[in-house]
Amino acid sequence: MDNRKELGATFDTAASAYDKMRPGYPQELYHKIFEYIKIDEKSLAAEVGSGTGQATGPVLKTGCSLTAVEYGENLSAVLKDKYKDYDRFNVVTGKFEDVKLEEDSYDLIFSATAFHWVPEETGYPKVYSLLKEGGAFARFANRPRTSEDNPELAREIDSIYESHYNRYYGIKSGSKPWFTEEKAKEISLIPAKYGFTDIEYHLFFRKRVFTASEYIQLLGTYSDHIAIEDSIRHEFFAKIEDAVLRHGGTITISDTLDLELARKPYSKEE
Repeated sequence: MDNRKELGATFDTAASAYDKMRPGYPQELYHKIFEYIKIDEKSLAAEVGSGTGQATGPVLKTGCSLTAVEYGENLSAVLKDKYKDYDRFNVVTGKFEDVKLEEDSYDLIFSATAFHWVPEETGYPKVYSLLKEGGAFARFANRPRTSEDNPELAREIDSIYESHYNRYYGIKSGSKPWFTEEKAKEISLIPAKYGFTDIEYHLFFRKRVFTASEYIQLLGTYSDHIAIEDSIRHEFFAKIEDAVLRHGGTITISDTLDLELARKPYSKEE
């Protein structure tokens, strides 16, 4: 039985490493968003689960007013400092489900690798209520796949996960299912259940290369890895670092990034 607890708050314990190691998002992704919904200095936007602002900058650069909703106090502090020169930027510290925002007000609400923390039956109706008619919801995420180009290293890392991560969390053995276009399509259709229209999804791809030590720093920003008991996590990370060093000293991550877009429809004229 998978005995993982709610992990959303663990990010806040690694705010500095999170800011350093977590990647941003490609410009092509933002181009798709801004083709879908025009955002400028007259626009009002909100971001759900901003972290330390990996996805925030390109939206702020449109000149819009942006409210970032972030649960972690330490992450919020980094976020405020990073974008302190934007006088139309505001950070609200709290869970998206709980914070008070003005309904029927936002041209764009977006969430980057964060909306899975919000219960679907709460999150989508709240986004809908906050958007203006014709406003857009952009949900996007980074889906990393490790060592696709080095199968021997991939097998060894899988074995280490089996003996440490899977055993710790009580997860049954088996290959991890990688993200597919079919999954992106499935996610894109969720908003339709809550009244959204004009559904779209788009996929983007990239590769990132890390040294052994950089990769361990990256793993240390993942909530489920942070939550592992210290002695087990230290051994777990040490074995992975050793495996990378023995297989050439670097590890390549192949990212699939999915973007799902949906719109709050205009009221039908009487």
